[in-house]
Amino acid sequence: IWYLLQPLFTTLVFTVIFGKIARLPTDGLPPMIFYMSGIVAWRYFTDCLTKTSNTFAGNASIFGKVWFPRLAVPISVVISNLISFGIQFILFLGFWVYFIMNGAAISPKPLILLMPLFIIQMGALGLGFGIIASSLTTKYRDLAQLIGFGVQLWMYATPVIYPISMVPGKWQWLIALNPMAPIIEGFRYAFLGSGTIHPWQIGLSLGTTIVILAIGIILFSRIEKDFMDTV
Repeated sequence: IWYLLQPLFTTLVFTVIFGKIARLPTDGLPPMIFYMSGIVAWRYFTDCLTKTSNTFAGNASIFGKVWFPRLAVPISVVISNLISFGIQFILFLGFWVYFIMNGAAISPKPLILLMPLFIIQMGALGLGFGIIASSLTTKYRDLAQLIGFGVQLWMYATPVIYPISMVPGKWQWLIALNPMAPIIEGFRYAFLGSGTIHPWQIGLSLGTTIVILAIGIILFSRIEKDFMDTV
């Protein structure tokens, strides 16, 4: 029930604050489905990031007693988060069908067939940043306090509550450097038929995800050898 209430209440708050009061544009889409599409995708990414960011600190007692591939722990978190994502995604599909049946300007695109790849990329990106943060917090403990705050700021730099079309053209390249921006916009474009997405943005986002994940795995494998001395 909590998995359903969490995105639903967040969507309602965003609809009132950003849709009714701030009157941010939603590319002609109903604000409810616009915000929910961004929230559902963003929450899966942030859950993967935050829950893997304490891998070392949260599992120190287990790591110190039994040897096993320690990377399996954060990977299992990313996979298990698919359950909550699936529940919230079904909620989104329910509203999606409702708005389509009521004549909303929603036109799904063929890109919807690539949704499994977008989900895998979100999980990989969250895993990469999460294990980097987990590795760094073994030495810099205070960094753990900044992760939640940093994720909140990151959301406002990502088109969760606004469309990329709202960003002036000369700054489009800057927001494209955010690897989550093309994913969120692509998610909306695939299901809702509205959004600004270009192949080069998707390619840049995918390349950044691969680099971040590779850095995370390398750093994680180095830290795991002697982290018990610092945890």
